[in-house]
Parts: sequence; structure tokens; C-alpha cells
Amino acid sequence: MRQRLLALGFCSAVTLAAAPAAAQNTNIGEVNLLFWTPDADLVLQSGALTTATGITEIDFVEEFGIENDTFPEIRLAVGRNHKFRFGYVPVRYEADAIIQRTITFRGQTFTVGAPASTNIDWDIWRFGYEWDFVSRERGFVGVIGELKYNRLDASIDSPLLAEAAATEQKAPVPTVGVIGRGFVHEMVSITAEFSGLRVSTSEFEAKFLDFDVNGAVTFGRYIGVQGGFRQVTVDYFIDDDIGDLKLRGPYIGVVARF
Repeated sequence: MRQRLLALGFCSAVTLAAAPAAAQNTNIGEVNLLFWTPDADLVLQSGALTTATGITEIDFVEEFGIENDTFPEIRLAVGRNHKFRFGYVPVRYEADAIIQRTITFRGQTFTVGAPASTNIDWDIWRFGYEWDFVSRERGFVGVIGELKYNRLDASIDSPLLAEAAATEQKAPVPTVGVIGRGFVHEMVSITAEFSGLRVSTSEFEAKFLDFDVNGAVTFGRYIGVQGGFRQVTVDYFIDDDIGDLKLRGPYIGVVARF
């Protein structure tokens, strides 16, 4: 609750602090094509929760030396004060390593000195609705309701195994949040948003937090460039699988408003 109140205050400040500008908050749609280069924390545990054969909670970045990469992201918002939102980013990591300590994943044990490779495919979708309860020429403040749908495929393979140790998990998480945008100049806008929620049922537990702040400069009314910072945090516990995942870093791209 405290994070949501702070985010709402920040979004409101972004809008209210904007200098007077010409009418800019008149678009009915926005499309963003972005390129995100996040730092990753990818800790997974899959299979038996306790074992005497090896470490089951695996930090994939540390164990396999996963390096930063850049991923495309598309966002779409349609509407004026009531908006439908869509977003998608495919996160892909591949790495090879020599195992430095015995680990166990999906019941398969990888001993020290074994050659191994990993593949992680993480698709992050969002489908949502936004209501801007404050909407002025200088900007807006609104509330967001979204479904964040995560699909994660993770595997570890080795020439010493007959087949790869792999897991697939799907974690749909409804979230609520706030958004604010202010025009500091008729061609320059600053936007901040925060959404998140924790879900706990008899079948799974999941938490999703998403923070984003960005600035955009438009050339004319329709086309511009955009840069910002986004952090996504996902924690889940589904069956015998546990995930503690975080992506945070800058992005750049283009924006089209119509």
C-alpha cells in the first residue's frame, strides 16, 4: 500500500509540475517500439524442494555467466480518457558453462566439471484498462487495471544427459496501479507508472511489480523518440517450482501518437 501511495504521489507531481504547454493531451492512441537492455536476476528452483544430491535453488546468471542482452518491446494504448492497453516483451537468454558446484534441476543432477548449457525464454504480456480521472492539456493522472501474463521456459542441457532438464510455467497475475504524464514543453513529456499485486490461491502464489518512468520528445504531433527505465519483479511458487526473477534497466525507442 505504501508503494502505491508513493507512486500515486509521484505520478501526480509529474503532471502538476509540468510547465504550461500547448494542447498536447489530445491523442486517442499511442504505439511504442522500444529496445530494453535490463540487468537480470534469475533464480529458479524446479523439481523436488529438498535433495541431498545438490543445490536446488539456482542463480542462472551466476552459474552460467549470463550476460546482458537487448530485447524488443511493443506497447499499445487506444482511447482518450478510457484506454485499452497492450504490451509484450520476449526475453531470451542462452549461455554455456562448466558447472562449478553440484546443482539439481528437475531431478537431474549436474556435477562439478560437467559441461552444460541453459536456455531461458520468458514472455511478458500485459492486457489492461486505464482510466484517466484527471485529464488536462498539460497531462493526466489515471489508474490502471491489468493482467500480467508470464510464460517461462527454462532448461539445462548437457552432453552427459539423455535429455534436457526443463520446466515450463505460466503465471497470470492481475495488477492495479497508477500512471501520470506531464508536458514540460509542447514537444516533451514525462510519464511514470507503477502497478503490482500479490495473488495467493490453493494452486499457486505469485507477485508482480512493474515500475516505469520515461521521457519522450516528439517531432511534430505524431512521431517522436523515447527513453526510460523499467523494472519488473516476479516471484512465484507453483507446484514444486519457485521463481525469483527481476529485470531492471534502460530502454530507448520510438513513439507514434495519433
